Amino acid sequence: MAIEMKVPPVGESITEVTIATWNKKDGDVVKMDEVLCELESDKATFELPAEAEGILKIIAKEGDTLSIGAVICTIEPVGTSTSTPEPAPVVSIPAPVVASAPVETPAQPVAPAPVSNASTQVIEIKVPAVGESITEVTISSWSKKEGDAVKMDEVLCELESDKATFELPAETAGILHIVAAEGSVLAIGAVVATITVGAGAAATPSVVPVTAPQAATETPAQTNNNYAAGHASPAAAKALAEKGIDANSISGTGIGGRITKEDAQSAVSIPQVPVATLAIPTPTVAPTPAPIAVSAPQPTGGNRNQRREKMTSLRKTVARRLVQVKNETAMLTTFNEVDMKPIMDLRGKYKDKFKEKHGVGLGFMSFFTKAVCVALKEYPAVNGSIDGDEIVYNDYCDISIAVSAPKGLVVPVIRNAENLSLAGIESEVVRLATLAKNNKLTLQEMSGGTFTITNGGVFGSMLSTPIINAPQVAILGMHNIVERAVVIDGQIVIRPIMYVALSYDHRIIDGKESVSFLVRLKQLLEDPTRLLLDV
Repeated sequence: MAIEMKVPPVGESITEVTIATWNKKDGDVVKMDEVLCELESDKATFELPAEAEGILKIIAKEGDTLSIGAVICTIEPVGTSTSTPEPAPVVSIPAPVVASAPVETPAQPVAPAPVSNASTQVIEIKVPAVGESITEVTISSWSKKEGDAVKMDEVLCELESDKATFELPAETAGILHIVAAEGSVLAIGAVVATITVGAGAAATPSVVPVTAPQAATETPAQTNNNYAAGHASPAAAKALAEKGIDANSISGTGIGGRITKEDAQSAVSIPQVPVATLAIPTPTVAPTPAPIAVSAPQPTGGNRNQRREKMTSLRKTVARRLVQVKNETAMLTTFNEVDMKPIMDLRGKYKDKFKEKHGVGLGFMSFFTKAVCVALKEYPAVNGSIDGDEIVYNDYCDISIAVSAPKGLVVPVIRNAENLSLAGIESEVVRLATLAKNNKLTLQEMSGGTFTITNGGVFGSMLSTPIINAPQVAILGMHNIVERAVVIDGQIVIRPIMYVALSYDHRIIDGKESVSFLVRLKQLLEDPTRLLLDV
């Protein structure tokens, strides 16, 4: 009985897909989990694997748009009458070859090669699901080269999403074949590489030269008749339409010749610049002395080079989210100053014993985190968030700590910081900061914070207005410590002063709450015994 292959649900907001390209032909014998075709939605591209082994019958053609649940093709299980005629031609082909050309007799020793291929298995390494909201990743770097022998669980490459960087390990040992190059943007489930396993991996090179000429002659025809060739993805089509470029005028580097977003971007920059430079000089040079003004800076001999680098997915997401927060929140910042002498004296007295007992240093971050947790309990709106027309209050304190990682700003979270001691907070800060610098943070370690602390003082910042880390509604900015003249009990004295800033969403946090929160923070930091006595 034929098995119907239907369009699977690929996302809550996706109601229809387009068949981008067929990888198999009508009547082909397909294996279980073998990729039949590629389905393209308005957000990403997906592969459709075979649900059983059998003979393929194509119902929907390339370019057809189908709704979720529509039948794409059927698979007739092997063993029916339709599969019997196929062995007959296979048996009849070798007979004329042997009879007509006795010279071909030396070619018979090649026959054992297919036997070794039977023991060869090609494992596809695909982009894993790395988070609910992540639909695509970028290959940032390959740790292995084409043709390398890899071991199981050995890191093949790094995948970069708009939130974090992940390592892709080998699922088995074998010979690596790279499918997607560095910089490629792939959807979840797309093939990154293949690994050839078994005795046939070593025998493959001897078989390839025999079939290479035939493959070379067939490839152009397949490419030209492929629907994907010259077909632009939704993002690429939008970019080409904005620049007025015909998709047929450029070639694609994607699977099957598909035009990717990168192809569209490079095509935009190449054709238009020469046109502008050629069109302007013709009318301008003759009547006006403009060329004199243009050539005037040249005698300086300075370096006039420019460099362009693509923004990483992480950087693009940070930029998008910061602009979104500025546009969608009523953000305001209030300031205060903290006399750091009491904390500095306390650290100077006990830091050696603290490190000897707990194995970590006693820094300022633990005092600030502990003081923030106390103040958040007294002013719960600062620890909340907005969900539609409701305010969500959190009875726990998951404190996000902004860390500058090699690939951009990341914000790992200290869970239930209100229950941790100073030593526990310092240990978590060290652990998360180390993971961030090594690009080892997971999505779980960066999601779910209720309040953020950022320390620009480590870079020498005196004062700043930090931007809220959505969906949170407040963020505390720490700054550098500078000795300043202050008046205490009518006397001018020198004190180590730090300016602190609280940016908050005025939609749910009033001015009174924000100012009172900072004042309470100041009290706790200037008298650390309050933290111990909870007063």
